[in-house]
Amino acid sequence: KKKSTKKSAKKPAKKSTKKSAKKSAKKKPAKKTPTKKAKKKSASKKPKKTAAKKSAAKKARKTSSKRSAAARPRSVPPPSGGRRIPMPGTKAPDFTLESSEGGTVSLADHQGQFVVVYFYPKDDTPGCTREAQAFRDASKKLAKLNAVVYGISKDSVASHCKFRDKYDLNFALLSDPDLEALQAYGAWGEKKRYGRTYMGIIRSTFVIGPNQYVVQAWPNVRVDGHVDEVLALLSESHKAL
Repeated sequence: KKKSTKKSAKKPAKKSTKKSAKKSAKKKPAKKTPTKKAKKKSASKKPKKTAAKKSAAKKARKTSSKRSAAARPRSVPPPSGGRRIPMPGTKAPDFTLESSEGGTVSLADHQGQFVVVYFYPKDDTPGCTREAQAFRDASKKLAKLNAVVYGISKDSVASHCKFRDKYDLNFALLSDPDLEALQAYGAWGEKKRYGRTYMGIIRSTFVIGPNQYVVQAWPNVRVDGHVDEVLALLSESHKAL
């Protein structure tokens, strides 16, 4: 009798443990490991947030860059012959020169407006004539952009007047026989032609902002299409003010 009671007591205990184990297994399901698809979805969601932040940052940069476009330094082709070119973002060298319209002109007289200063080799030569005519024809557009133009060369005031009258130029030409502005703007330097090296005027253009700082510089100008480049830059800078 004692042996039978021990066996009967052990059997129910085993069943109860099995049942409790099954119940606990049903109540506490095993944690699911993330599948590859779930990982890809979670990874794809993250870049969207960062992309939104990046686009917002880009918009903020664009607005700030537009406001400071007039004084922002721009890329300038490297000058040749050891010329010292006033770089964009630096103070423009002042000058006082005799004008074809009588009296003298100083850069300091034009604070609050854009000034286009272009240096050219000689009056009434083919390239210089085309350049002057292009600035003449753009006079209305330049006025709308609050810009004034001055052409500068070594020629005398008398030569400038003849050149102006011959081609109906509607802006002043300034005489710089002492190379005051020419050297200050790096427009006087070494030139080569037909195997000959000599010193002379290098065709150059500078746009100076209302704050008297250089906005852009063209140290080696090609006449065709150049005035359009100047107008495009002035339009962009004018909008940024």
